Amino acid sequence: MRMFNPPHPGEIIREFCVEPLNRSITELSKTLGVSRKTFSALLNGHSGISPEMALRLSKVFGRSPEGWLQL
Repeated sequence: MRMFNPPHPGEIIREFCVEPLNRSITELSKTLGVSRKTFSALLNGHSGISPEMALRLSKVFGRSPEGWLQL
């Protein structure tokens, strides 16, 4: 039986939030109020979404903080 391997939240953020806005990671990290390194680590699957990051993502991209945490 094959196991289902869901995408990392960073992949979802990149595909549905970053790419449609056509803005750089540097610009969006400034908008979020985090370092470029922090945002890049999330997008590249090296870190998860913390409660604080969920609040920031909610303010910038919409969706509830709980929704971001469920990713």
